[in-house]
Amino acid sequence: MSDVALVMRTLADPTRRSLYERVVSSGEAAVVELTRGSGVSQPAVSQHLKALRAAGLVAERREGRTTRYRATHDGLTPLVDWIGIYGVF
Repeated sequence: MSDVALVMRTLADPTRRSLYERVVSSGEAAVVELTRGSGVSQPAVSQHLKALRAAGLVAERREGRTTRYRATHDGLTPLVDWIGIYGVF
């Protein structure tokens, strides 16, 4: 699967997209912070973060027993590049 397809498929899920937007806006967040007020269980949030990480959209950093997530600098690059190809239209 191409990088752009993986990013598109990953962000197609509305819950995952919402979590990604929350990570981007917060700068860095722990699972417990992302679970709070999301209406999604902690295991489900963890699974969504795993998919975001696999797509290269977020990175994790261990801080003691807590794992913190932040958006990666180049995570959306495949999608931006793909859209750029069609900018002439």
